Amino acid sequence: MAFPAIDSAAPAFSLQDQDGNEVSLASLRGRWSVIYFYPKDDTPGCTKEACSFRDTHGAIQAAGAIVLGVSGDSAAAHRKFAGKYGLPFQLLVDEGNGVAKAFGAWGTKSMYGKTYDGILRSTFVIDPDGKIAKVWPKVKPDTHGAEVLDWLKEHAS
Repeated sequence: MAFPAIDSAAPAFSLQDQDGNEVSLASLRGRWSVIYFYPKDDTPGCTKEACSFRDTHGAIQAAGAIVLGVSGDSAAAHRKFAGKYGLPFQLLVDEGNGVAKAFGAWGTKSMYGKTYDGILRSTFVIDPDGKIAKVWPKVKPDTHGAEVLDWLKEHAS
């Protein structure tokens, strides 16, 4: 499945965060939203990426955006991950990975010569009207928060 096109409507979704609060595409209207898909809580690359967003979170908020992390992990796993690393943003439970699939963030991966289907580490910026403003189909976990912040400073003001 392909990623949504720039300026197309973002796929509608409604998911719960680590505390049971519902977050939907409709609830994001009127503000910039950064939605990043990651494979698994508390794994090396995912931790680096989450901490990168944690470290830039204040500046991302100052640029007028919110950050949402999405994976297929449970609410309990998300709570533990957020608590362990002091993550100040919501982590959404995408049980069955339906939202990842709708965003095109699900596909064939390979590791150690094995291929399998899984979450493709990717990030989307949704504009205040609910349209896709930017897609990062591949990200560098260590520096991705700063990369997103730089884009927001240039485009979201």
